[in-house]
Parts: sequence; C-alpha cells; structure tokens
Amino acid sequence: MFSKWWHYALALIVSLGVVGTALAGLAAALIYPNLPPLEALTDYKPKLPLRIFTADGALIGEFGEERRAFIAIDKVPNYMKQAIIAAEDERFYAHGGVDTLGVLRAAGSNLLAGGAKEGASTITMQVARNFFLSNEKTFTRKLSEAMLAMKIEHNLSKDKILELYINQIYLGQRAYGFEAAARTYFGKPMHELSLAEFAMLAGLPKAPSRYNPVVNFPRAKARQEYVLGRMRTLKFIGQPTWQAAVKQKLVIRQTRPQADVRADYAAEMVRQTLFEKYGESIYSSGYKVVTTLQRNQQTAANRAVWEGIADYDLRHGYRGPEKQISLPADKAQREAAIASALEDLAPVSDMRPAVVLSANAKLIRAQLQDDTVVDISGNSLKWVANWAAGKKGRQLAPGAVVRVQAVGSKPQWRLAQLPEVEAALVALNPKDGAITALVGGFDFNRNKFNRVTQAWRQPGSSFKPFIYSAALEKGYTPATLIDDAPLSLSAEETGSTVWEPKNYDGSTSGPVRMRTALTKSLNLVSVRILQGIGPNYARDYIRRFGFDPARHPPYLTMALGAGSVTPLQMATAYSVFANGGFSVNPYLIDKVFDKDGRLLMQASPQRVGGNAPRVIDPRNAWLMTSMMQDVTRSGTAARAGQLGRSDLAGKTGTTNDALDTWFAGYTPDLVAITWMGYDQPRSLGRRETGSQSALPIWMNFMGTSLKGVPQKSWAMPGGIISVKINPATGTRLSDTVWDTLLGTALGVETPSMVEHFYQEFPPPAAPADVWGGDSGDFTEPAEPFGRAEAETPP
Repeated sequence: MFSKWWHYALALIVSLGVVGTALAGLAAALIYPNLPPLEALTDYKPKLPLRIFTADGALIGEFGEERRAFIAIDKVPNYMKQAIIAAEDERFYAHGGVDTLGVLRAAGSNLLAGGAKEGASTITMQVARNFFLSNEKTFTRKLSEAMLAMKIEHNLSKDKILELYINQIYLGQRAYGFEAAARTYFGKPMHELSLAEFAMLAGLPKAPSRYNPVVNFPRAKARQEYVLGRMRTLKFIGQPTWQAAVKQKLVIRQTRPQADVRADYAAEMVRQTLFEKYGESIYSSGYKVVTTLQRNQQTAANRAVWEGIADYDLRHGYRGPEKQISLPADKAQREAAIASALEDLAPVSDMRPAVVLSANAKLIRAQLQDDTVVDISGNSLKWVANWAAGKKGRQLAPGAVVRVQAVGSKPQWRLAQLPEVEAALVALNPKDGAITALVGGFDFNRNKFNRVTQAWRQPGSSFKPFIYSAALEKGYTPATLIDDAPLSLSAEETGSTVWEPKNYDGSTSGPVRMRTALTKSLNLVSVRILQGIGPNYARDYIRRFGFDPARHPPYLTMALGAGSVTPLQMATAYSVFANGGFSVNPYLIDKVFDKDGRLLMQASPQRVGGNAPRVIDPRNAWLMTSMMQDVTRSGTAARAGQLGRSDLAGKTGTTNDALDTWFAGYTPDLVAITWMGYDQPRSLGRRETGSQSALPIWMNFMGTSLKGVPQKSWAMPGGIISVKINPATGTRLSDTVWDTLLGTALGVETPSMVEHFYQEFPPPAAPADVWGGDSGDFTEPAEPFGRAEAETPP
C-alpha cells in the first residue's frame, strides 16, 4: 500500500517538475531579454570612503557612509576564500551560476515547511541580488536572480565574481566587504587574520545582524564553528587545524573601529579641506590622503597630553562620581540596573565606565560594561582616599557611576575621572613647516573644538622672545643691563588704567642682563625693554613671525603676552628661531590620490635653503636660541635638563591667575608647543605654571620623539663675536684684566663670563641706559587687557 502511494507521489512531483520547468522556461524567455546590462560589474566602482594616513602609512581616519576597503582577489588569503565557499557555496567553481542540487534541496525544505523558508542562492546569485535586485522573497525575483546569475557567469570569470562578492557584501556595523569587516571586528587588515577569524567573518553574510559578534558573540561563535566544520568536511583543513581554530580565543572590537593611530583632530582638518575643494564626492570616491604626521610622534603626543591632564587631575583631587544609582538586592535586578546605567556611557580615551559594587579605605570593587569586576587597591587608592573612606563629607558608595582605567606596564586598575581641563600639542618640522603631531584636546568625540587651530589664548611669557628679538634689532645685546626695579605706569602710558607690573614672586634685583631677564622671565625688565623699543615698533616687528598685529594692541602689556595667539601660530613663530630666521608655512596634507592611485594634489612647502623667505637676521635667531637654551638649562624650564640633551631651547608661559600655561620649545629639527587651560577660562590653580603643567607634557613628547636622534647644535653664523664680560655688569673685560683678575682666580672660563654680540655693535663699556625710553605712540582707543605674569623660577 505504502509503495503504491509512493509511486503516486513520485509521479505527482515529476509532473509538477515538468510543468514547473515549462513555466520557468516561458518566464525565462520573457525575463532574460529585459535583464539589466552588466556595466556595474564589468566597470565596478564601489563607494569607497575617504581614507587618511600618516606619512609612514598608518590609518588615522575614514569618512564615508559605507566602511569599505577594496581588495583584489589575488590579495585575498586562501583561507578566507575557502571559508566563504564553505559557508555560502561549496560548488561555486563547479556550477554555472545556479546550483541545481542546492535548488532541489531548498525546494524540498520549503515544501515541507509550507513556505519560502530556505534559499538556494549561490555566490553568483548573491552578487546579482546585491547589485541589481531587491531582497524580497518572490518567485519572480528569484527567477530574475537565477537568470542574471547565468548571464554574469557567461561574462565574468569565477575569480572576478568572487572578488565582487568579497568587496560588495554587507557584513554589519556599516562594514561593506571583508577587508572593511576585518578592521571593524578585529582592528586589523585581512592578511593579518587567523583561520578562526576568517571563519567568523565568513559566517556573517547569512544574517549580519543575527551573527554579529559585537551584538551576540555566542551566536556568532556557533556560526563560526559551523563554518570551520564545513571547511573540515570539504577537506580545506585537517583535524588538528580545525581543533586549534575552534579553541582559539577571539578578541572582538567592541567599539567603533579605531584607526591605526588616533589623530581625530588632524583627520577632521583634512576632511574640511578636501570637502571645500571636492564637495560630497570625497565620501564615496576612494580618495587617499597622505599627511605629514609621523606615527611615532602622534602616538607620543596623544600619550603626553592624556598623561599631562591626568597628572593635573591627580594634583587637584577627585571630584566625585558621575552619578549615583540604586543597587537592588535581587541579583537579576541589580545586573539590569548596572547595565542600564552604563549602556549610554562610552569609553573616553582609556577611561571605561563602571559601577561601584563596594568601597572602603582599602578596596574599591567596580563592574564594567562587559560584566568584568575590577579591584582598585594599594597606591591606586591614594588620590581618592577621602572618598573611599567617607571622610570630609565625601562618600563613594555602592551604585556610584565612575570611570576606571588600567595603568602601568603590569596593568593595575585605578579610579579615574573625565577631565574638565583641556590641553593641546602641536609639533612641526621647522625646515619646511610639516606638521608631525597634532592633538587638539583630550578627546575628539567628546569635544570637537580644535584648540591647536581654533583656541585664541593669551601666550603669557612665552611671547617674550619676540619682544626680545625686536630689541636685538634695535641695538640691544644679551649683555645689555636693564633695571629690574619697581615700575608704575600711568593710564596714559598703558592706554587703560594705572598699572604696576610685578615679577611672579614679587621680587626685584636691580640692573640685570637681558639674557638673565629672559632666563628668569622677569616681567619688569620685559616691560622696560618694550618701553625702550616702542610698542608700535614691536607690534609691526612680530608680523615677521606670522602674528596678526590686530590681536596684539600696541600697549606695554604686550611685553607680557596679553595679546591672542593659537598654538599653531606659536609653533610657526618659534620655527623662525629654530631654523635660523626663515618663515615657513605649516601644512598637514602632503599628497592626495584617487582610488586608482593617480596623484591629485601635492604640497609645495616653503623650504629653508630653497624658497622660504628670510624674515629675521640669522644672528638674531642664533642669539635668541642661545638665550632660550639658558632657559632650559638654568631658567624657568630647567626641568627639561632631565632629557639629557644640550640641543633644547624654549620658553615657559603663564598668564595672570594661571588662566593659560604654555611651553614652547625646539631643537634644530623639531618645534613643539604645549598648552593647558579651561575652555571657559578660569584659574588652573595657584601653583600651576607653564613649568608645572605645560612643560611636563612637552618633555614627555620630546623624550619619545627624540629617542635615538643624535644631538645637533646650531652653528654660529658669521657676524657674531664672542667677548669675555664681567657677569655682574655686562661690561667687556680686556684680555689683560681677564688673565690677571678672573682667569687666575678661577682658573676656568664659565658660560656666564662670555657673551655674544653683533660684530658691528660694540660691546657696552658701561651699563646701558635703557631704564626709560619711548613708550610708544598710543593712538588707538584705550582698552583694558589682562596682565600676564611670569612663572616661578626653579
């Protein structure tokens, strides 16, 4: 009886198959002539994002609606191809676009399920659908897909079809193509992946949202193991290889894909520049930008800024948790409360959000977003001791939402906090203006304001070298004596109100050499120098360094840096001293290529020794560098001596009430500017100075950037003479006096006994009378300006 019904069923299936084949043939005859042309495949132009790189090839940014990175089929690792074929289409190299066996298998499954539950799409059919058709599950669409797949097979090679598939398929997290997915999920290019990682990616096309390892790792892992099993069955891999791949622990990138090195502020500068030139096309045309950034310097700059801000916070204490939640006694409810509290809090830099589970004077225990529980103890508790112990009205209770970070070579967890203070760093090559590192703030995603280019702040004493340089051109010398004595200026002299400038520590010392005044950053001397040369002259002179005179009103407060500058302006200006007197324009974009590698743009920088214009006398530049070397050896930046180099020069800067702190320093081949302050200006604290907060950031950066770089001195230009002087008076000593009075007594020549002068300017025979002088022609409206003070000498 059963055999009889089986024959009837078989006859029915055959009959339906004949009728279905006839109908399909009729439909195909109607559909095939109307299939779209294949230019989209034969002339494949994927929407490739704008990608931005350092000069040495590290990715720093990517802009586009789709994350994509085209990879040629001959560059795709063999395991990646085999994993895709095992997961999606094992007979890919055998069928002609439609796998008949697969269709019959799917038809049987769908007949039993009572609907279209299982597909039979080959890789070629998926290419057809991705490029030309919708995803609707209808007979007409499926037939069109099959017809189009056969047309594709007649026109393209199997490898070309597979290449299209590998680069076009959507794989979740805005990633299109397997190369982009490799970076998105694993943070590295495809050629660096392991077999286990290939299999994880190959499992995504079936359902990117369902098998997304970021969203549901257990489900993605099960799918990966299925792919590895298929590879073993198809003999792409052996048993030992399969076993090792299944056991390999995978690390999935939980956040948005990061670049090779973080340089978000610089990447945004590049994006804006290209958008102004090319418009919306930059997001899909595959442009590649090579910047002037150096990977090692950018990495060092990031770390220096982050650590400098963290150190500032450590000095000023813990401010408390971000918020407080209730922790229910029920375990499930508690876990839900913690997850809810943390779900909208993204990591900032390396600071991860967490909820405190328990806290006392010896141990803080906190839970992260991934349910990891971390312990904070020992020295890591010192700066939050009052909070942990519940002293002084402060309490760190269970349910506190905080930030934690791992620090040290053997990572230990510590309590952190999102900073309120900001800092910036920019470095460039003084020979051509190439920007080698740029950090516009603590975290770009938190605040996109670029403090390197957009923050106009008072430079304080870091502006003094430009006033001193102007004085050299007016006949002053490093040995010129200026009175460091109390000074009172009338409203008529200042253009605003009566002003009594003071040195940072309130001291005075009588006549001092100009070199000593810069080394110790003496305010009273700087004001008298500006009196002597005239504020209008100085205001015109600073144009040579790239400053906008409109932002530096011609009042005596200019001597103490009461105007406005940006860190990038300061870097450009200090380059003039570093390179011997030439003006170079800073630039960030070196080359721009199209998707095919054709050069679209190339920088033509001003270069020292080439087309860079000379803006100050080489003797002036050398003498200023000589004085600023003393700043880093025995002056306000003496801490820089810890770097163990003799080729450093620079100047600290601290404005009144410590609203801004600076350090501007350089070697013959690298200029770096660091700044710290609040976006809404307020005091950094009574003891915060350029040498306390900005200089350590600079030293941190330069220590790494100059590691292994030979020391290089500045060659003394012609037209300068070296003269033995009396260090107390600045007067010249004849050889006879030197030998009889000083040489015999001391038996050694010290740097303070030698000074350098322009050859045509005779060294002073007596202290110069520069204690008065022209205070300038004040013709502009009287405006009050902040009073910039110098920093504390060491």
